Amino acid sequence: MIVLKAPQQALLAALQAVAGIVERRHTLPILANVLLRKNGASIELTTSDLEIQVRTQAELGGDAGSYATTVGARKLIDILRSLPEDQVITLSSAQSKLTLQAGKSRFTLQTLPAEDFPLVNEAADYGPAFAVPQKTLKHLINQVHFAMAVHDIRYYLNGILFVAEGRTLTLVATDGHRLGLAQAQLDSDIPKQEVILPRKTVLELQRLLRDEDAPIELRFAGNQAKFAFSGMEFVTKLVEGKFPDYNRVIPRNHKNAVVLGRAPLLASLQRAAIMTSEKFKGVRVNVEPGSLRIASSNSEQEEAKEELEIDYDGDAIEIGFNVTYLIDALANLNQEMVKLELQDGNSSALLTVPEQAGFKYVVMPMRI
Repeated sequence: MIVLKAPQQALLAALQAVAGIVERRHTLPILANVLLRKNGASIELTTSDLEIQVRTQAELGGDAGSYATTVGARKLIDILRSLPEDQVITLSSAQSKLTLQAGKSRFTLQTLPAEDFPLVNEAADYGPAFAVPQKTLKHLINQVHFAMAVHDIRYYLNGILFVAEGRTLTLVATDGHRLGLAQAQLDSDIPKQEVILPRKTVLELQRLLRDEDAPIELRFAGNQAKFAFSGMEFVTKLVEGKFPDYNRVIPRNHKNAVVLGRAPLLASLQRAAIMTSEKFKGVRVNVEPGSLRIASSNSEQEEAKEELEIDYDGDAIEIGFNVTYLIDALANLNQEMVKLELQDGNSSALLTVPEQAGFKYVVMPMRI
């Protein structure tokens, strides 16, 4: 049976959309495979890692009729990438194997039965669905994803908190040393729903979301979230646990504030970072009327000094920061100006964007 007959680009695009979560080595060999379920000219491609399941549909030709199997996802992608873009790919099945033909190239691939593929059991009780443009969600994730913890024993920090309430969608990420918050407006009123998406899910969504106005539909259940966008369906388990009360962490009424250019500040910090040591990424920031100075040094007694002219007439403050935390935030923003609010050398700093009320980034000070 000819399972599909389609241009190389069409098949590769469909496979790449679902293969991001597939790991080459897995305790269950079938999880390295993609499930192909054919119904007429339409074919459904599904992958899973038992935590996340991604599914898409494509019109890829082939014989009429129904057919289902699983085949190595990465191997199939590697073969397709090695073939010319203008080739027509034919995938045919015989005796528990798939044969891929393109021009004079021919590959025979081993399969595993479709009925053995472990599909995620979808929750029966999703809350009300709501939608935002894909580019809005992508933008929100980009603004906070770097503040997620990595392999923290406080497992609820290894992800992003999504809060939908009223007409606002809020994303929050923190690793205990810094916190990023980004908000967007919804079209309709939503009863409060709160979930923590795992780190792997966040990074995969970031990869898949397009920079366009096409909507993504979000639905949350007690232990699961479901996203539908661009002909794809994405189901993921959630992180269980109680996320910290982020409202208590965000400083209010800091009396000293300076507005300055994002790009010059970022460039100065990146230069100063060169002279920090691998283990100790500290920089000293001095803010005083008219100037902001950044200084760094390392164990080899090398040092860097940077100075920016600023419009500021508040208190003179000396404060230490992990330079990476500041660079991460500034590099993931695209606005021209940023606002830095400070209380003193021992209190956390608040970084905001003057023209965007929904973004807040809190950084704890560092002893230097």
